[in-house]
Amino acid sequence: MIELKIRIEWSYLVLKTKQSFFMKSEFMSVAHALMLHDDLEKTGRLKSIDFYDEQDTTWTKKELLKFLKQFETEPHDVKAYIDGGFEKETKNSGVGLAIYYKQNHKNWRLRFNDTLELLEDNNEAEYAALYLLLRQLEELGVHHQTIQVYSDSMVVVNQASGEWPCYEEHYLAWLERIDQLTAKLGLTINYELIDRSLNKEADQLATQALVGTKIEATIEKQA
Repeated sequence: MIELKIRIEWSYLVLKTKQSFFMKSEFMSVAHALMLHDDLEKTGRLKSIDFYDEQDTTWTKKELLKFLKQFETEPHDVKAYIDGGFEKETKNSGVGLAIYYKQNHKNWRLRFNDTLELLEDNNEAEYAALYLLLRQLEELGVHHQTIQVYSDSMVVVNQASGEWPCYEEHYLAWLERIDQLTAKLGLTINYELIDRSLNKEADQLATQALVGTKIEATIEKQA
């Protein structure tokens, strides 16, 4: 299950020396972080403790307990396929999204597409698809977790992940919006480049948008 990851920083009193030492953990699940906190607290030598997520946002124990309780009722374990199509003649673009997630112990799939105008090329359409994915996740209430994004665009995957520099101004504008919304939602995105043959669902949705067939539907999927 992909979820919020937490690291702990704490000051610990060593009885023999009566000195306190600063310690820092690796990232772990919320449940394990709370377990470690309780174990340290039982020693009676815990001077202070702080919880941080992968965005360096601080959390209290109360907030983490609330998050853990709500986790199963909120969308999580998100995997999304995105694609964008572009027509040079009309400068119309179609974007398609297929989002898979878990909620209330059930598996769900959301399919969505849309048409955009006045973009410059196919890669910009791919960037628009990524941004619209984040907008859909915001509407779903997805936040403070790691999501998996699959795309067949080498440019978008490598630039958005920071593997390649981006010099094109029209791409940079999308990247800025994407980074701002990602930070707002507290998300960590793992990008994976896939072959076009493995992205047929999102590709079909983008193609349907270009011919005027709009789709927005959520269904329960069997495990």
